[in-house]
Amino acid sequence: MFSGLFSRGSILAGTLALASSCGAHDALAQGAFTLSSPSFKDGERLAVKNAGNNKANPNCVGENVSPALSWANPPEGTKSYAILMFDIDGRPPGGVSHWVAYGIPVAVTGFAEGEASKQTDKFVGGQSLMKLPHYFGPCTPPGPPHHYILTLMATDLEPAALKEGMTRDELIKALDGHAKGATSLVGIFSKQ
Repeated sequence: MFSGLFSRGSILAGTLALASSCGAHDALAQGAFTLSSPSFKDGERLAVKNAGNNKANPNCVGENVSPALSWANPPEGTKSYAILMFDIDGRPPGGVSHWVAYGIPVAVTGFAEGEASKQTDKFVGGQSLMKLPHYFGPCTPPGPPHHYILTLMATDLEPAALKEGMTRDELIKALDGHAKGATSLVGIFSKQ
């Protein structure tokens, strides 16, 4: 599964590897940097309500309710977080960026269910493939399930350091040298 991520997102893979090596010592001292959700367990199916709600697309069968997320044990020196949601199986060979958010203050330790489905003052909205600044859920076509990787990165950047509207690739480039650690959670989804 992760070999597809690396071949499709070598920039993300490099960022994650760099972040992991930079944060490894700190993680051992204070506990692992983790991302979790009461809405689904790592590797499990997302709820239908978490799927996208674009009525013009018959594959968008949900309500676009973002899952609840929480995180703990950021690496020392973390000043803000960035989060990406990426469908590695979508639109081969490039994948689909569903959510790009950053400038999340270090005091924020998660999002309530539905909170990231709209722009809030808890994050700076980037730009997904759908040109949205907030969460947009799966619109998986019929067939095998897709893997939706939620990646949370701890950064040494102040929350207001980056401009609004950055794409996934622009954000990854901007975080080069600023990622302190990363953690991820995978949800799967398929149209029933």
